[in-house]
Amino acid sequence: QVQLVESGGGLVQAGGSLRLSCAASGSIFSMNGMGWYRQAPGKQREWVAVVTRGGSTNYADSVKGRFTISRDNAKNTVYLQMNSLKPEDTAVYYCNTQPMATVGWGQGTQVTVSS
Repeated sequence: QVQLVESGGGLVQAGGSLRLSCAASGSIFSMNGMGWYRQAPGKQREWVAVVTRGGSTNYADSVKGRFTISRDNAKNTVYLQMNSLKPEDTAVYYCNTQPMATVGWGQGTQVTVSS
């Protein structure tokens, strides 16, 4: 059974940085693009970033230039480096496959940015 385990969240001041990790079981990484998503209180889950099997990346306009996604296929892990964090980045962050989320959602990791 494929599982996704996100980690690395926390409380940070505006302008700070965090690095999120997502470890996956199974062979999911070798077969799929991987993405980060987030869900803020009272809002729908939204896509944040994607890294393809070949390593190409793309970002939502709201995080472009501040966030960097990467993957380590040998470790079945995808990362999200988040710099210059803003209060509006506060959300629970999740990873899943891209272009469609095809795996059961993990528990996510909470990111809280204080002003």
